Amino acid sequence: MNAEKSPTIEQLRRAVALQRLQQREGEVNKKSLSPGIVRVDRNLPLPLSWAQQRLWFLSQLDQAAGAAYHMPVALRLTGTLNRGALQATLDRIVARHEILRTTFVSSNGTPMQSIAPADSGFVLIEHDLRAIDATARAEAVTQLGVSEARAPFDLAVGPLIRGRLLSLAADEHVLLVTKHHIISDGWSVGVLVREVTALYTAFSHDQPDPLPPLAIQYADYASWQRQWLQGETLQGQIDFWCKSLHGAPALLELPTDRPRPATQSYAGDRVNVTLPVALTQTLRALSKRHGVTLFMTMLAAWSALLSRLSGQDDIVIGTSVANRRRTEVEPLIGFFLNSLALRVKLASDPTVTELLALIRTLMLDAYERQDVPF
Repeated sequence: MNAEKSPTIEQLRRAVALQRLQQREGEVNKKSLSPGIVRVDRNLPLPLSWAQQRLWFLSQLDQAAGAAYHMPVALRLTGTLNRGALQATLDRIVARHEILRTTFVSSNGTPMQSIAPADSGFVLIEHDLRAIDATARAEAVTQLGVSEARAPFDLAVGPLIRGRLLSLAADEHVLLVTKHHIISDGWSVGVLVREVTALYTAFSHDQPDPLPPLAIQYADYASWQRQWLQGETLQGQIDFWCKSLHGAPALLELPTDRPRPATQSYAGDRVNVTLPVALTQTLRALSKRHGVTLFMTMLAAWSALLSRLSGQDDIVIGTSVANRRRTEVEPLIGFFLNSLALRVKLASDPTVTELLALIRTLMLDAYERQDVPF
């Protein structure tokens, strides 16, 4: 008989266990995040979220670190551009999301949020590149993109979002939007693009704003987080990470082709790798067989590889989590992202089965303590 059409009890057990694991991985411990988030009085001091305080601290400590947390986005616009509708769209986005008109001022050494009026608007600088030849135009686009992405932000003065509109032809433009990470994250980029699309479509047809009002703002979330993540709840998470990372190696001694620089430059890059369909299917089957997610399987493989290359059996790997564990914050632009430092110990030379079980436990424990900023 076909095992897929007539599964055994063991296969059913594994399938149910994997489904529960995936749900737990994506929505760990949501019920513990009460009470609900409510709007706070804007006349009261508005604290930073824990994540924001981390970036604010880094910006005070190292200006280079501050520049490393810029989030540039380039959108290519084709067809006839309605400049009035575009400006109205960007103005509306800034009015809609308080975080985009927020700056961070120090009060007796403690940073606080300061929110500008809703009519602050979006400053859009235009560059007309239509008169130069194609080669020079391409170079200008690259240079403007790089300079825009690297230009510093002043967290106390703002604005912390800015844009440039590059005109390449009558029907071709590039919109550059740069935000500081302290007011945005990867999830927020998707929110921004969706809302710009919806608003521009409406405004260019003389239609009203189609977006539903936001029930809360980022400042409400930050205030709620400060009230919830304190006392025993905060200390419990801190204790977990202190214990987990106590005595961890400071560096991963990879055999690189260049020496490690004396001063960190924050000049990074990434390499995209595409796995064949057959291999991906095999990995999914392996994950299902061992009751883990595909991400856990890939992390296990990556841990084993780094251990072999470095000759170390105790390594720490960083991974990010969206950290939006409440539905109220899903439509918000803001900085929710957190980094998890996952310590993998391979001194016992574990088998594949043992390593997958170790990673599974490690990840679930980390997800349940994901709120404390790295």
